[in-house]
Amino acid sequence: MKVVVNIKLKDLVLDPAGKATQDALCSLDFNVKNVRIGKQIVFDLDKKNEDEARKEVTKMCEELLANTVIEDYEIVL
Repeated sequence: MKVVVNIKLKDLVLDPAGKATQDALCSLDFNVKNVRIGKQIVFDLDKKNEDEARKEVTKMCEELLANTVIEDYEIVL
C-alpha cells in the first residue's frame, strides 16, 4: 500500500524558509502571499487493511516523522 505523509508547520509557527521563498518570488515579480514550506514522505507499507495502516503510520508520525509540537501532518493512503 502506498502511503503519503504531508508535514507542514503549524499556522502559528514562523516559517523563515517560506518567507525567504516568498521574498524571492516577489522580487521576480510573482505576486504570491503566505508561502509555507513543508515536506512530503512517500513509502510503501506492507498492509492490506487501511485502518491498520493508518494506525501504524500515525504512530510513525507521532514517534519520528513529525515534530508534533510545531508541525501538523496528513496521511494519505
